[in-house]
Amino acid sequence: MSIVKINSLTVPAEQREVLEQRFASRAGTVESADGFEWFELLRPLEGTDNYLVYTRWRSEEDFQAWMEGPMKAAHQGGGAGGGDGAPKHKPAATGSTVWSFEVVQQAAPKQG
Repeated sequence: MSIVKINSLTVPAEQREVLEQRFASRAGTVESADGFEWFELLRPLEGTDNYLVYTRWRSEEDFQAWMEGPMKAAHQGGGAGGGDGAPKHKPAATGSTVWSFEVVQQAAPKQG
């Protein structure tokens, strides 16, 4: 089954809009990456300053290939949405932790 990577980003309140804009204008390379299955940016509603970046992949190897290729190039070129030689931006997040999970069960809404 698939693997899930969740990047927990600590984002001060004054940087939330910046972070969301950067993700909205990102290059979109993840959507065409081999083995990519899903992406979500989750905004906290209460009790935390942590955004969650959820991605789902066919395998760990597919995720690592994306990290070493398109993802690395995009971040070296100017952060989320970069890769075009634009000036590097100050990070919107003050901290980051990546969690890895293997999908062992899943469910979808019943059709009917």
